[in-house]
Parts: sequence; C-alpha cells; structure tokens
Amino acid sequence: MASQTSPASVRSSAEIPLRPAKATRKDAGVRNGRIPIASHRPSVPGGRFAPSAFVGEAVPFTVAAFREGHDRIGVHLRLTSPSGVSTLHRLRPLEDGFDTWQVSVALLEQGTWKFRFETFGDDYATWRHAAELKIAAGVDPILMREMGARLFDGAAAEKTRPADERAALTTAAHTLRDESVDDDAALVVVRDPGLARAFADRPAVSLHTLHEENTLLVERERAGVGAWYEFFPRSEGAERMPDGTVRSGTFRTATKRLPAVAAMGFDVLYLPPIHPIGEVNRKGPNNTLDAGPGDPGSPWAIGSAAGGHDAVHPALGTLEDFRAFVDAAAEQGLEMALDLALQAAPDHPWVTEHPEWFTTLPDGSIAFAENPPKKYQDIYPVNFDNDPVGIRTEVLRIVQHWIRQGVKIFRVDNPHTKPLQFWEWLIRTVNAEHPDVVFLAEAFTRPMPMRALAQSGFQQSYSYFTWRNTKTEIEEFFASISDETADFMRPNLFVNTPDILTEYLQFGGRPAYRIRAALAATAGGSYGVYAGYELYENVARPGSEENIDNEKYEYKFRDWEAAEAAGDSLAPYLRRLNEIRRAHPALRQLRGLHLLGSDDDAIVAYAKHLPAALSPTGESDTIIVVANVDPHSARETTVHVDSELWGLPRGHDYDVEDLVTGARWTWNEHNYVRLDAFAEPVHILHVKARS
Repeated sequence: MASQTSPASVRSSAEIPLRPAKATRKDAGVRNGRIPIASHRPSVPGGRFAPSAFVGEAVPFTVAAFREGHDRIGVHLRLTSPSGVSTLHRLRPLEDGFDTWQVSVALLEQGTWKFRFETFGDDYATWRHAAELKIAAGVDPILMREMGARLFDGAAAEKTRPADERAALTTAAHTLRDESVDDDAALVVVRDPGLARAFADRPAVSLHTLHEENTLLVERERAGVGAWYEFFPRSEGAERMPDGTVRSGTFRTATKRLPAVAAMGFDVLYLPPIHPIGEVNRKGPNNTLDAGPGDPGSPWAIGSAAGGHDAVHPALGTLEDFRAFVDAAAEQGLEMALDLALQAAPDHPWVTEHPEWFTTLPDGSIAFAENPPKKYQDIYPVNFDNDPVGIRTEVLRIVQHWIRQGVKIFRVDNPHTKPLQFWEWLIRTVNAEHPDVVFLAEAFTRPMPMRALAQSGFQQSYSYFTWRNTKTEIEEFFASISDETADFMRPNLFVNTPDILTEYLQFGGRPAYRIRAALAATAGGSYGVYAGYELYENVARPGSEENIDNEKYEYKFRDWEAAEAAGDSLAPYLRRLNEIRRAHPALRQLRGLHLLGSDDDAIVAYAKHLPAALSPTGESDTIIVVANVDPHSARETTVHVDSELWGLPRGHDYDVEDLVTGARWTWNEHNYVRLDAFAEPVHILHVKARS
C-alpha cells in the first residue's frame, strides 16, 4: 500500500494521515458491519455500472452511517488512485436528521479509482461529549477525568503521532489526574481545541468497520467541461455564382472561420456529418421531397457512390484537407467533435454490400426512417439484429478510422434508436484503447432510456434543457442534473440545434437569446451553441420547432463581421460568458448548484461555490446567478441568500460584482434586484472576499 498521496492526486480539505485498514470481526452470514452504513454516493441506481466524474471535479462522497445508543462515531473515506496511491479523508456529519456524512474531494488522476467507507467508534468524541456534561454537572467527575486520562495515555503511546502532540497528550492526562486541579480547570482540558484537532487527524478508533470497496471512473476534463460551437463547413465560404448555383464551402474555406469561433471562447467545434450525401430521395429546402440539381441534401443522409461513413464529401475536400482542418482548429485551441450517425442513404455502399443490415418490408422495399409525424425518406435506419457481429465490426472500424484522423469526440445521433447493449460494448471497447475519447448522446427521449445511455458509458448527453423555460421548470431541472443524476449523467446544455428552435426563442426576442445563453453557460459544466444563434435567427418553419430555410437542407450565407459591427450579434456576450467560465472554476462544476429563493415567479436564482481547498487556483470561488426568465418584462424582487454556503455567517454584509456590467453592490441575506429583460436580464455575480 502506498503511503501519503502526492499533491497531484487529490485536492481535499479533510485529508488526514493514512492508517492501516484493519477491521473488526464480521459475523458469517451477516451483511452489516459492526457500525453499519445504509446507503452511499457516488453510485448508480441498480449497481450494475460504476459512477463517473471528470478530472478536477469536486465529488461529494456521502454515506448514511449510525450505531446503537449514544456513543459517537466517525467515518473515513479511503481512496486509491489508478496509480495505486491511497489517501484517507474524514467525513463530517451533515446534521440533517438522517445520519448523513459527507466529504468532497477533487480527483486529479484519470482512470478507475477505488473507494470505500470506514466507520468506527470515535472514543475521544464519545468521552468529550459525556465529560463536558457530567463534569460541569458534578456527576462522576473523578471517573470521567480518569477515563480521559487513560484515553490520552493510549494516544500518547502511538509513535505515529508527532512528538509535540504526544507531549501535549501526556500533559493533558497528568492534568486530569492531578487532584489539585479543580473540575473547572479540568473542563479546560476537555474543551481544548488543540486536543480536538489532534484527534480529528488521528482519532481514537474502536470497532473499526471496513465496508465494501467501490469504483469510480474519472475521465478527462473535456468529458465534463466544454463550450461547444456547431457549424456546417459547407456553409462557411459558400458562394452563390452568377448563374444562381452555389459553390460549396470547403474545409479550407471553413478554416477562415476558426479564429472567430475561438475568439468567442469556445473550445469544442462540432461538425455535422461530413460524408458523401445520398442522391436517391434527396431532400430539398425545408425538408421537401423535390430537391433540385443544386440542392446539397441533408448531411445525415449518409452515403453515395462517392463513399460511406469513412469518406469525406468531395465538395468539402479530401481526407488530407480534413486532417489539416483538425490541426488548424487545434492551433486555435479548438478540439474537433464529429457526428456519428449510424444510418444510410438509399445509395450508401452498405445497401448493396450488406442488405441484411436493414429492414426489408413485405413488398420488398427497405424501411426508411420515421419519427412521427416526421418522415426521412432519404435515410435507412440500421437493423442491429440481423448481423450484430458484422455491424459491430464495421462501426468499430469507422470510429477507429476517425480517431486516427485526430477526432476524440463523437456526437452520436439518436443513440436511443439503437440497442443499449451495442453502445455499452462500443464505448467500453473504444475507451479501453482510447480513454480520452468522449461520446455525446443526442438522445431527446424518455427519462429512462436517456439515463440508461449515460449509465452505459456515454460521457455526455443532450437534455431537456431547451424546453425548460419557466422558473419552476428550470429549478426542477437544475436540481435534478446537479444532484439526482450527477453521479452518472453529464448534460450538455445546448441552447439550440439545427432541429430545435423553441417557441421561447421564436417569440422571446433578443432577450430570450441572452437569457438562455447565460443559464446554459453557468448551470452546467458543458453547453453548446449552433451557428446562427448569435445572429438571433428566430423564424421557424410554420407549425414546427425548426428554423425556416433550415441549414440541414441548404447552404446558409451569413456575414458575421457585419452583424457584429452593426451591434446585431450576440457574439460579444457569448465571448464574455466564456471568459467568465474560464476565470471561475465554480462554474465548471456540475455538482453543487444551490437554488436560492426569490419572491417573483420569473426570477431564478442559484449559487455555485468551490472552496479554496478544492479549487485549482487555491482560492475559493463563489458565483451567484440571478435571471429574469420572462423575456418580455422588467422585474423587481427580493433574492434570499444563505451566505453560510461559503462560510460567512448569516446577517453579515458581503460585496458582489456583476461580471458582465462591472456594477458592484453590498449584499446581505435579503437583496433587492431589478432585472430588465430589454437591458440586462441576468446578473452573474462574483462574491468578493472582504479583507
């Protein structure tokens, strides 16, 4: 067993000296240890899969622990890093009435960690509690003093304790036995904070109980933290020719857009499928069935005579051009994410080479994709049951092919329409060789399959965020993602997609775009924006939640620079949001979002706090977000804040600075706020330390 950890393994305010893991006898056939536990976290419901976290995430380890009677107990967490370094951390009781104990630790090493809880009788805490009451009341004072002296004698004999601590314990034992020392003076020893600290670090342990060892998968930081930007490379640099036809943008022309994306502060660039697009049943503008000769078709209708999932659309360039594009993005600090859509156009090579991979209908035709009332005549879904081995082999080959081209993030299209066991196998197989590869599930589906995909290995997931717009909806959603599902599911809070233009954005005007971006950027570790959001593109195809003239079916021509110069772009606000995220590690955490009260049904308020001991900067970081989620009004209300969240007693003043506007205020427990949706609908407040 390794000894004390190196500073690079964990960050914790409750780490104590490592001690041997010795347990008391356990009775045969009895599941409970001498001092039992009832439940613990992190965990995954059902126990089939390991919980997960990302490097640097402050993970709360929580357990319910108790014993019979009134004697005090203690709880330790023993962590073993993937490299075999063990550390010990002391949990604190939450005093919630449910015997809950907790400690938060930031894990800094990627890989599979082991953890177990250890419970024990805390003999010092038991004696101190009884001695303080009894000696003060004159009940058995001599007996209580002798019991304390013997406790100190035993601790002083432990050679693992520092010499000055052992000397202090010996002196304390002598004082308690000294008949010339009255009980009031003895109580000074009982209440000595120095002795309490000594026993906190090295407790007097009895009935030491080791509980079951568990595992926790810690993945790279990008698995949990990132600002994503999506664009169609064919639109970037596309030109309308004099004859009305359009010359497609290419990887080379799209490269010119990379500095602007990076300047907005994004760190992941997500591309829709870049493969050849089918000619058969190609969709025209706005999902019509009458594509013209110049219509580019949907990138999700993958495959033609030019190739399939391992090929690049000839209009975009070559595989070499794509690799150069990936390298150019990396030079700008952008990591590439590629769409993985396991489906085929009717003229995909798979259809002739492997017709068994599709569903043949009684009339001999192949079933096309449907999501009623939507129909996708240009797409054949894969049937995973006719040749599961062959399909697995092919998909693994495709993923490995793109990994070799420099792609380490895959946004998976509609994974809930494929067998769950397939994804469990694929992600486990890929991550065994490439642990840095991240899979994002685009699964807008029911809660159970959405959660099951996350439990089976997907590092990130789309979520219901886009449709949670009222105060009640937002609070319930934020509470769920930051606590209930945080041990296994990491939502990526996209504000829009090529498929999703919500009514809130359609009719909320420019304030709606500002509000949703601020909520997404501050509530979760990862969020995303589809190009055009910064231009407030809000006109939907009638009767739908999709943009009219949808970019899935045609080229888009946008003048980014002119819009920003005219003040008609949200880009400066997005840039500021991403600057704030990078400067404040509390905002890069998923767990630990605390909802705050407000007296208005449209004002959402929440706080995030990262203690100094858990922060990469070594300084505590506290952010309060207050948002007016009604994009049509100005609202005035009182926001109620419990400053004990960051260790400040209630009733004390503190200073806050709005990180967007620079305004400063002095706040306390109850604070007046006015938020005008047409001016500044959201406060992002940094709690400033007072000297």
